[in-house]
Amino acid sequence: MKKRKLAQEIRSVSLLQGEFRLRSGKTSSFYWDKYRFESRPELLEAILEKMQKLLPASFHKFAAMELGGIPLATGLSLKTGKPCLYVRKVAKDYGTCNLVEGDFKKGEKVVVIEDVITTAGQVCSSIRQMRELGLIVEDVICVIDRQQGGRENLEKIGCSLNCLFTGKELESLT
Repeated sequence: MKKRKLAQEIRSVSLLQGEFRLRSGKTSSFYWDKYRFESRPELLEAILEKMQKLLPASFHKFAAMELGGIPLATGLSLKTGKPCLYVRKVAKDYGTCNLVEGDFKKGEKVVVIEDVITTAGQVCSSIRQMRELGLIVEDVICVIDRQQGGRENLEKIGCSLNCLFTGKELESLT
């Protein structure tokens, strides 16, 4: 699927109008419902094909952010053969009590996979926690960057953001 057609499809199925409170606490008149594009096999496949081209040349694993990053990272894992880690917002308080699920070693380089980035508050927090566990995190890839400070906040902690679409790109479609 061509990138413009993919953008139109994502906008068509996932752009909701109304009043929404975002994770950042801000209120928005629109919302990108990632589950509406991640749950459609034809869109997910096309998104994964385009995201694969955004990957850095060298890394060990994907780090999927709970919950929206999981289908994306799992799909990328299947396409590339690179393993996945699943990053919880908060470590569970039972079983293994892990924050990061999956097998990893200190010094491994991971690429964070996320669906929609607004301010990247949770992503930045999770990256700090992954770094405390010894993982190397320098790259974040998302489907949509809402362009509301996420890129700048990630740069402050030494990470680059690569997105498939910016909010402005998707908003400008007719």
